[in-house]
Amino acid sequence: MRMDLIQPFVSAADSVLGQLLEGPTVVGNPSMEEDAYRRKGVAALIGFQGDIEGRIIFDLEPQTACSIAGRLSGSEPPAAADDSLVAETLCELANMIIGNAVTLLNDRGFHFRVQPPEVHTDPEGMKSSYDTEAVVMSFETPAGCVYLNIGMRYNRRRKPEREAALTA
Repeated sequence: MRMDLIQPFVSAADSVLGQLLEGPTVVGNPSMEEDAYRRKGVAALIGFQGDIEGRIIFDLEPQTACSIAGRLSGSEPPAAADDSLVAETLCELANMIIGNAVTLLNDRGFHFRVQPPEVHTDPEGMKSSYDTEAVVMSFETPAGCVYLNIGMRYNRRRKPEREAALTA
């Protein structure tokens, strides 16, 4: 997987999480996922289409999701991860991160259409295949661990345009 395409998502997640949670984040080593991704807790999925197609899953352990929802709402953390505040907070957090990443990629000449985030309830995500790569990163935050699963497939029809944008 091309790290120049992954890095904007990692940078955006690191920046947004650090600012919103008012503390440092520690980015874990990326790991390539060959099997289907197994959800760890409360997750949001955002799909994107364009020069590169795929999806991002933001996945928070239940306790982390509740802690972040409480911090961002300025209230006590919800007692359970299935609280509607947790889902709304997670989707808004995903929106902020994906918006920053897509802006960085658009500035490099890539073009995307981003789908609205949705709560990801399936126990497993998309599996890697011959044309789709998936990488998982973890972010240790003051509120707990946040996982970022990036699955992409290269849209071969637009390959000459992507190559021209990278050399510019």
